[in-house]
Amino acid sequence: MADHKHYKLYKPYGYISQLLSNDERQARKKKFLSALYNFPDGTMAVGRLDEKSEGLLLMTTDGKLSDTINRSGIEKEYYAQVDGALTDEAIKQISNGVEIGFNGRKYQTKPCAVHRIVGTPDFPEREKKIRDERHGPAPWVSITIKEGKFRQVRKMTAAVGFPTLRLVRVRVGSVTIDTLKVGEVIPVQELNP
Repeated sequence: MADHKHYKLYKPYGYISQLLSNDERQARKKKFLSALYNFPDGTMAVGRLDEKSEGLLLMTTDGKLSDTINRSGIEKEYYAQVDGALTDEAIKQISNGVEIGFNGRKYQTKPCAVHRIVGTPDFPEREKKIRDERHGPAPWVSITIKEGKFRQVRKMTAAVGFPTLRLVRVRVGSVTIDTLKVGEVIPVQELNP
């Protein structure tokens, strides 16, 4: 049995969920996770967060474990700050499943848990500013899904008329972001989300 390494990290806004790129142009213009930590060869992200999303990202050298986690329907919880006064009807629509585009086709998302977050979560200021309350309400909502299509949460909030301004993943299964600081990487003994 191979001695695999596992990590959890707080992926900053503006980083790609991979260690490097074979595309020379992309390698010059983008920020990669290898800038945050000296990961061993063969390390991969368990799932992804798009460049504009931030928060909990799991990393491992165990490809089988990564595949198992990605395919097992483990809950992923996101805090999304949305543009506009989010309505009860919009929350109901998201929780029941909405139609989004995925791979050039229409896709109906599975039912999920959605609830309002009272106040503002205690996240660090983002490097790139987002608009503030002077330009209208920008409430936070928790969305917990068991699937993970490309930019799914962003597409779900946009489908009901409330585009996502900021998206932070806070939990994968039982693994939480805890007190991780932006860009911090912590080796963990095992990944059992």
